Amino acid sequence: MSRIRDIRNEELTAAAIRAVHRHGYAQVTMNDIALEAKASAASINYYFGSKEKLMEATMRRLLGLLRSATVERLCAAQTARARLEALVEANFDDRLFVPAQCSLWVQFWSNAPYSAPLARLQRINRGRVQSHLQAELRQLVAASEVSSVTATLQAYMDGVWLEAAQSGACDAEAARREAALMLRRLVV
Repeated sequence: MSRIRDIRNEELTAAAIRAVHRHGYAQVTMNDIALEAKASAASINYYFGSKEKLMEATMRRLLGLLRSATVERLCAAQTARARLEALVEANFDDRLFVPAQCSLWVQFWSNAPYSAPLARLQRINRGRVQSHLQAELRQLVAASEVSSVTATLQAYMDGVWLEAAQSGACDAEAARREAALMLRRLVV
């Protein structure tokens, strides 16, 4: 059974995603988010304490979606190649790779160097992705290529997200299909 606080937190983080997508990370105000949530800025302050803490909770929510998508896909993967594909495809999961979340994701990461909590989340996420990719790549490519292929895959995924955020067009199925093609070219 969900607690009222958990339900409300989910509603407020969803409103934050929509408001940041509409107004931009730097410009969005607690009032903008409150209007989106059909709540008061005071109620958001009650649940989160500050805009920065709401933004951190919102990023944690997106990271939770990525983690769930990754675990689901990894559970179905039987080989190193399938696990590598699962790791990349999880980044373009239908629940995650949508315009408002692509916009928010890119804006958060561009603000991470200026916010200790966001920087910490970025380091953790980047390290987790890198570690997972390297674990599978060690079984698929020469040891001397693992770091380079990992960096290329991370740059590729970041680039797809950046392009989606800039264009406003997120086609998760096409992104997964193109990622699979890229993987086939990169990891023979």
